[in-house]
Amino acid sequence: MAKNTIDSNFYLTVKNIIDSARAKAYKAVNFTMVEAYWNVGKLINEKIGSDERAEYGTGLIDNLSTRLTKDFGKGFDKTNLSRMRQLNLLFLNVDALRQQLSWSHYRLIMKIENEAARSFYIDESVKANWSTRQLERQINSFYFERLLSSKNKKAVSGEILTKEPNISPMDIIKDPYVLEFLGLSHNQDFFENDLEKALITHIQKFLLELGRGFTFEARQKLISFDGEHFYIDLVFYNYILKCFVLIDLKTGKLTHQDLGQMQMYINYYTQELMNDGDNPPIGIVLCTDKSEAVVKYTLSKENIQIFTSKYKLYLPTEEELRREIESERNLFIQEDTLLKGRKAR
Repeated sequence: MAKNTIDSNFYLTVKNIIDSARAKAYKAVNFTMVEAYWNVGKLINEKIGSDERAEYGTGLIDNLSTRLTKDFGKGFDKTNLSRMRQLNLLFLNVDALRQQLSWSHYRLIMKIENEAARSFYIDESVKANWSTRQLERQINSFYFERLLSSKNKKAVSGEILTKEPNISPMDIIKDPYVLEFLGLSHNQDFFENDLEKALITHIQKFLLELGRGFTFEARQKLISFDGEHFYIDLVFYNYILKCFVLIDLKTGKLTHQDLGQMQMYINYYTQELMNDGDNPPIGIVLCTDKSEAVVKYTLSKENIQIFTSKYKLYLPTEEELRREIESERNLFIQEDTLLKGRKAR
C-alpha cells in the first residue's frame, strides 16, 4: 500500500467520529433553542397573567413579534410565539423537556390533545430516534390508537407505556397495520408476492411501521422436512423481545388453515432455529380481513405466540379507528360478561 493512501475502514472510522460529533452538536444546539423558547413562553405567560387579558395579550404578542422579527428574522411570528406559550403550559418544568427532541418535534407533539398519547410519542421518538418526518407519519397513521386497540381487548394507555424490561409481544403488535407507503390501490387486484415485493422495496418504512427493535432477517425463508419444502414470507428479529418474528402475508380473509400453517412455522423455529438466549418466536398473519371467532376457536386460550392483524393500504380516518376500538371494547365486554356468568353458576 502506498504511503499516501489509507484503507477504507480507517477512513470510515474517522468519518463516523466526525459525523457523530456533528450530530451531537446539532442536537445540542436544537435543544438549547427549545429551552430558550420554553423560557420565552414562560415570560410571556407571566407577563399576560392568568386572567388572559385578551386585548393586552394580543397587543403584547403583536409588539414582541414585530421587534423580534426585526432583530432575529424568521421564527418569531405570532403563531410561533403562541406555540412557545403552549410549550410552557404543557411542560410546566423545563427539566421535563427531552434533550433528544428538536423544536420541530415539539411543534408536532403539542398538536396532540391526549396527554397519554403525547407522552407515548415523546418516549417513542427518543427510544427509536425518530426524525420529525417519521414522527409526523406515526401521528398521522394513529400509531398510538392502533397499538391501543390491538392489545388483547383489555388495553389501557398505561400498559402501552410499559418500560422495556417487562415488554411483551402484545405491547408491540398492532392491529391494523397501515401500509399506505406501498402505493397499492385498494381496488387493484394483486397477489401475495406483489405485496411481499412492495414491502421489501419499502423495507425501511415497513420497519418503522412494525415498531421498535425490528431487524430484517430473510424473505421466503425455506424450511424443509420429510421431503417437503415450505417458505415463510418474511422473517425479522426483534432485539427488545429477543425473538424471531415470522410474518405470513394473506391478500384475502384469514382462515383456520392460515393459523395452522403459522403454528407449524413457529414449532419448527422453536425446535430447530432458536439461538441460545432467544425467547420463543412469535408469528404474525397479516390479512385484509379476519373473523375473531376463527381466531378464538383455532388458537388455544394460552396462545402467546401467534397474532393476527389486518392491514390497510390507506391511512384510516379517526371515525374508522373509533369504530374499530369500540368494536374491540364491545367484544371484550361480551366475553367478560359471559365469563362472569359461568363463574356465578
